Amino acid sequence: MEVFFWIIVGIVFYSYIGYGILLIFLVLIKEVVYYFIPKKKALLNSNYQPEVTLFVAAYNEIENIENKVRNSFSLDYPKNKVKHIWITDGSNDGSPELLKTYDNIEVYHEDKRAGKINAMKRGMQFVKTPIVIFSDGNTILSHETIKEIVKAFEDIDVGCVSGEKKIYQKNKDVASSAGEGFYWKYESFLKKLDSKLYSTVGAAGELFAIRTSLFEEVEQDTLLDDFVISLRIAKKGYKIKYCPKAYASETASINIKEELKRKVRIASGAFQTFFRDFDILNPFKTKILSFQYFSHKVMRWIFVPLSLLFLFPTNLYLVNKNGFDYYNVYTYFMEFQLLIYLIAIVGWILENQKIRIKLLFIPYYIIFMNFAMFLGFFKYLRKTQSVNWERAKRA
Repeated sequence: MEVFFWIIVGIVFYSYIGYGILLIFLVLIKEVVYYFIPKKKALLNSNYQPEVTLFVAAYNEIENIENKVRNSFSLDYPKNKVKHIWITDGSNDGSPELLKTYDNIEVYHEDKRAGKINAMKRGMQFVKTPIVIFSDGNTILSHETIKEIVKAFEDIDVGCVSGEKKIYQKNKDVASSAGEGFYWKYESFLKKLDSKLYSTVGAAGELFAIRTSLFEEVEQDTLLDDFVISLRIAKKGYKIKYCPKAYASETASINIKEELKRKVRIASGAFQTFFRDFDILNPFKTKILSFQYFSHKVMRWIFVPLSLLFLFPTNLYLVNKNGFDYYNVYTYFMEFQLLIYLIAIVGWILENQKIRIKLLFIPYYIIFMNFAMFLGFFKYLRKTQSVNWERAKRA
C-alpha cells in the first residue's frame, strides 16, 4: 500500500510540477549542446511575406462582430496580403447579413448548423493562400499576430503555429476567471518549453495557424477539431511552434457552471482523441512528441484524476495503520491534503463573490477540472456529447 501511495503521489507531482522542472533541464541541455554544435535550420528567405487567410467559423456572434472585424483589419501586416473568410453556418441572429456589409470579407453561410468542424471543412475549399490562421469570433488578436506567425513559418519544419491564449483579468474575479487565468498562464509556460525542446503538443482554437497544404479532413464527430488538426500535423513529422507574441484575448466564463460545460466537452474530446490517435504514443513513430504528449496531456487526462481519487483514502489507511503518529510523514501529508480541500471548499463558498483573494480559487479550480474529466469520460462512453458547441456565457 505504501508503494502504491508514493506512485500516485509521484504521478500527481510529475504532471503538475515535475514535468515543468524536467522540461527546464532538458531545454537547458539542448541549448548548451546547440551552442557548441550549432544545427543549421532549414529556413525560407528572410523576406518571406506570403498571403494569409484569417479564418473565422462563427455561430451567432453578432455581439462580437464589430470588435472582431475592427481588430482583424488593424493587424500589422500588408492589407493586400490578408484575406478574410467567415463561415456562419446555422447562425440566425443576423450575423451573416451584418458581415456582408463590410468590404473585403468573404462570407459563406448555410442555414443548417453542423458543428464547427464541418464549417471548417466546408470553408477550407475557399482558402487559396499558403497559410491559414484560425481564430474564434469572440477573441481579440494581438497587433503583431500575423507577423509573428509568418516569422515562425520561415522554418520549413514548422507545419503549425500555436498562438497564446490570454484571459482578461480583473481585480475582483469569480472562480472561473481566476482559476482559468492561472491555468492558462501555467499552460503557456509549459507550451513555451515544449516548443523549445521539440514541439508544442497541439493547439487551441482561439488562435492557431497551419500550412494550407497540410490540412486534412478529420472525422465529422470530432470534438476537439483544433487540437486534432494540429496534432495530426505533428504526427506527420512537422513541428508545432508556440508563438507567445501572437495571442488571443477573451473573457472567462461568467461563472463556474458555464465553465463546467466547457470543461466537460473538452474532457470528452480528450478521451476521443486519446483512443482515436493512440499511435501518437508510439515513440518509434513520433519520437520526442510521444514523450511530450504522454507527459503533458495523457497524464492529466487519465492518470491524475484516477490518482486523486485514490490518494486520500490510501493516505487515510496509512495514517490509521501507523496509529495517527503526529511525526509520521503520512500524517503530515494527510494534513496537507485536508488543507488543500479546505481551501477548495472556501473557494466554492466564495465562488461568485467579488473578492481579491484569488489564491483561494486555484485549488478549487484544479479539483473542479479533475471532476470535469470524470464527467467527460462518462459522456464520451455514452456518446452523448454533441459536435455542436454549446457556447459558455462569458463575462
